Amino acid sequence: MARYVGPVCRLCRREGKKLFLKGDRCQGPKCAIEKRNVPPGQHGLSRTKLSTYGVQLREKQRAKRIYGVLERQFRRYFEKAERLRGVTGTLLLQLLERRLDNVVYRLGFASSRSAARQFVRHDHITVNGKKVNIPSYLVRPGDVVACAEKARNMKYVQSSLSTAPGRRKPWLTYDDQAFSGTFVSVPSREDLDDIDLREQLIIELYSK
Repeated sequence: MARYVGPVCRLCRREGKKLFLKGDRCQGPKCAIEKRNVPPGQHGLSRTKLSTYGVQLREKQRAKRIYGVLERQFRRYFEKAERLRGVTGTLLLQLLERRLDNVVYRLGFASSRSAARQFVRHDHITVNGKKVNIPSYLVRPGDVVACAEKARNMKYVQSSLSTAPGRRKPWLTYDDQAFSGTFVSVPSREDLDDIDLREQLIIELYSK
């Protein structure tokens, strides 16, 4: 599957907000937003006010980049959320939060969602005791996501776990001894207070 392999700091600069795409670096003074908070490119400083469509598009692009999905996959999530009963915007975010790579990131086995995706791909994660190497796998309430035994002593995992408490949320419980976490329930919109998105703009964009 295609994926973005370019410099990720320019994505944060383009959106004008931290997307936390480089893990711990985003928390320090080396963050691109801290050093140069202007859009990339020679015309970055001269860009004019966005139209209504432009605002909606930027919100959609920000959501895609936060969760690390491309357009076709993101569109499928929207179509699935639209078929479900409930608020479409909230359902869209809930589907994205249920992705296995996002859960691995939230539990702290990786310091960014892109690193979590690679971690899953390399067979370092199990779900309910079975190896799963599909980053887009949708975790269900009650599923136990664990770090494979062969990866538990990796320096990267230990370093990531040391900064993990700030990323863990009420809908996840973590067992330090077993290197595993349980996806207790699907989060409500109020629980997703760290996701700075106006999902209604995305729905308006796709509904045109």
